[in-house]
Amino acid sequence: MDLKLHDKIALVTGSGSPIGYGRAIAVRLAEEGCDVVCADLNLDWAEETAAAVRGIGREAMAVKANVSDRAEVDAMVQSAVERFGRIDILVNNAGVSSRDKPFMEKTKADWDLDIGVNLYGQMNVAQAVIPHMAEQRYGRIINTSGGQGIPTISTYGAAKAGVEAFTRSLALEVAPLGIIVNGISPGLGETGLIVTATQEHKDGFRRMSALKRLCTPQDVAPAVAFLASDVCSYMVGQWLRLGTF
Repeated sequence: MDLKLHDKIALVTGSGSPIGYGRAIAVRLAEEGCDVVCADLNLDWAEETAAAVRGIGREAMAVKANVSDRAEVDAMVQSAVERFGRIDILVNNAGVSSRDKPFMEKTKADWDLDIGVNLYGQMNVAQAVIPHMAEQRYGRIINTSGGQGIPTISTYGAAKAGVEAFTRSLALEVAPLGIIVNGISPGLGETGLIVTATQEHKDGFRRMSALKRLCTPQDVAPAVAFLASDVCSYMVGQWLRLGTF
């Protein structure tokens, strides 16, 4: 299927980690014809993703940005627009989880990390990108959620629940501007969220999954490409849930 993504400009946050979903998303969008802005807190990793995109024959740039810092977000978006002239697609993939421990042991610093990156971060990037999309009367924004109701990551889950409510409201607000907003909830995979979990916990997550396996980046990337595409033109404010537990 032609997703009609040829020559679109995509910004993918959190696209550096070798074990995260973001790198696979950036590469898949490049395979569909996008040029990609690869943003990550780790610039070296972002550069690796950008190199992978260029290896496919598309243009790419790597940008270091902490999405919880609005000044860094504004600089990231400005540099992307200066390089490519516009941003057609935003994939709000950047995320982090504070230490895996019971809620009563979590500190204010843990709360600030979880909410600052996972909720404020997606809001920061969306607010920085939307004016550019509104000017061209076209845009696709894909936010990410997941990880709700899992013991020991309660504040992370609270932030992601906030993302879902924010996404539904934002989608209705910007649809008249030609901007389509949807969300995706990947299944649990061996990303930074659970990579340090014990084998017992990982096996438990596998048993909970309908497919009895953990999610992979290759499961997520095609779904994001669909949400980013012109084929997905009448789906607004919805959540695509993968590997439902």
